[in-house]
Amino acid sequence: MAKLYFRYGAMNCGKSTNLMQVAYNYEERGMKVIIVKPLIDTKGGNKVVSRLGIDREVDLILCKDQNAYEEVQKWNKEKWKIDCILVDEAQFFTKKQIDEFFEIAVKMNIPVICYGLRTDFQMKGFEGSERLLLIAHSIEELKTICACGKKAIFNGRKINGKFVFEGEQVAIEDEKDIVYESLCGECYLKKRDNR
Repeated sequence: MAKLYFRYGAMNCGKSTNLMQVAYNYEERGMKVIIVKPLIDTKGGNKVVSRLGIDREVDLILCKDQNAYEEVQKWNKEKWKIDCILVDEAQFFTKKQIDEFFEIAVKMNIPVICYGLRTDFQMKGFEGSERLLLIAHSIEELKTICACGKKAIFNGRKINGKFVFEGEQVAIEDEKDIVYESLCGECYLKKRDNR
């Protein structure tokens, strides 16, 4: 039986790079993958973009009301048999869609590897990530470091170079002068409490 995987980490931990490496590994062995991302993620348009400067076109972009299970069934019939599904920005998918990815793994026997953030810039969970933490067969943290050298676990949001701790949960990086910085717990709390 195939599994649903959740690989999470703070910004800059290499999620997108890892996703593209996994795609390459499958394809190098003659297997077929599809890359899926949510419509709400406008960064890179129809591509997965890594901070290393590499990118890759996405095969399937899903809006919130699309059924992932049905879309994959359709893909398998109309295009090619899928050996693995790689999901970028999994935190933005709905609970229902995460359940559909689980069903794809179990019922269709296709591994589904989801990459995403665990928490937002206010230390709150995302709907997709919370569901993945509950039902994924395998959970793996991808690590990065804070500017102080400690392990980063949070994402600080900056607007015009200043940290902010209020606002909408979803704000895509590079839009409206928004950038994110990976922070350890100590640095996150210092920046939050000293504003």
